[in-house]
Amino acid sequence: MTVAPPPREVFIQGITQDGRTFRPSDWAERLAGAMSCFRPGGVRPGIGSHIGYSPFCVPTVINGVKCVIVNEELKRLEPMAWDFVMNFARDNNLQVADACLLPDGKPGA
Repeated sequence: MTVAPPPREVFIQGITQDGRTFRPSDWAERLAGAMSCFRPGGVRPGIGSHIGYSPFCVPTVINGVKCVIVNEELKRLEPMAWDFVMNFARDNNLQVADACLLPDGKPGA
């Protein structure tokens, strides 16, 4: 049995390549909000279905720096959305780091 590798994630950091804090201060929430409709299973109808972020594009703060964590699954699901997010980072000269989240659990589990 082959185990699939964990999804790769890209951390778009709110720091430019020259070390400046990216503005506006709510950029991460805006970017993730623009991607909120890209969800597993697609958009769901109904009241309030648009509220919340996509699990593929989540704003967060890491070590005091605003970031957006973009799951590589977005590339498979919607390549144009992936390109939009990555072009946003490139066009705004933002630092980007590749990573993958480790599964929750006890060490050695």
